[in-house]
Amino acid sequence: MKANVIRCAAQGSPEVMRMESVDLPEPGKGEVLIRQTAIGLNFMDVYHRGGQYPLPMPSGLGVEAAGVVEKIGAGVSDLKPGDRIGYAGGAPGAYADYRIMPAERMIKLPDFISDEQAAASMMKGMTAEYLLNRCYPVKSGQYVLFMAAAGGVGLVAGQWGKALGAKMIGVAGGPEKCKLALANGYAHVIDRKSEDIAARVKEITGGAGAAVVYDSIGKATFDITLQCLAPRGYFVSFGTTTGAPPPMEAATLQKMGSLYFTRPTMVTYTAKREDLQASAAAVFDMVKKGAIKLHIGNRYPLSDVKRAHQDLEAGKTAGSSLILP
Repeated sequence: MKANVIRCAAQGSPEVMRMESVDLPEPGKGEVLIRQTAIGLNFMDVYHRGGQYPLPMPSGLGVEAAGVVEKIGAGVSDLKPGDRIGYAGGAPGAYADYRIMPAERMIKLPDFISDEQAAASMMKGMTAEYLLNRCYPVKSGQYVLFMAAAGGVGLVAGQWGKALGAKMIGVAGGPEKCKLALANGYAHVIDRKSEDIAARVKEITGGAGAAVVYDSIGKATFDITLQCLAPRGYFVSFGTTTGAPPPMEAATLQKMGSLYFTRPTMVTYTAKREDLQASAAAVFDMVKKGAIKLHIGNRYPLSDVKRAHQDLEAGKTAGSSLILP
């Protein structure tokens, strides 16, 4: 059968992406054929397309989607045609209307989660889950600082942290994004365009600093993050939207207050099937309880994927954005 897919022959600007019609084989052993109904747009896609993360070329793009199982391969026993599924992570290639994937990376969707909700929440929700629950287990009463608070991960993290009892401090750009973050769990939001982030954090925390800073920005906020941490605080660097941060010297951690530095990835935290299932279940449970309300900001047709990437890189999106086949 034929599938419409977005592929790039080389890494570069959004212009390298092309729509192609390709032949799909039958699903092999342990695989499923998915008819995709909603695709998540993530900064990971920009890293793959732009070259921050090297990929063998040519390559597809996209690491998150939801849809319906159309066919199953040999040895697949826990899925059947008609099952609604979602996935996040794995090899790029989600920008497509049909796709073959390993069955072991699929998550069955509960009835209370729509396809769009799954594609908007799994990558971002599971990222928030491992960051706040496992990378640094956030405790009630702690000051937690989250950069890019109005982004897809940031909005989920704000609500998740509030549910844990943390005092969430967000950083966002401009009044509208600050207002959005305040409506999604953050007790305080700092406008990076008009305020001194480090000074405001010291003011909010009574001079103590934050127990942990989750920083997906990278180069532009590296020094600021260090200044915002309390002694023995945790610097969790999980993204590089402004470029890679400089190398971290051990002496810097010592001088800034015996700090901890880590660079985690969701790949590691969901590598085992049981971890993947538990993380997804935690996200769905938070949605079901109403602790997390999903904000879907933009929807783009698959044919308009270039504009989706341009908007994402320009900071024109808020919350989760979707690509629709």
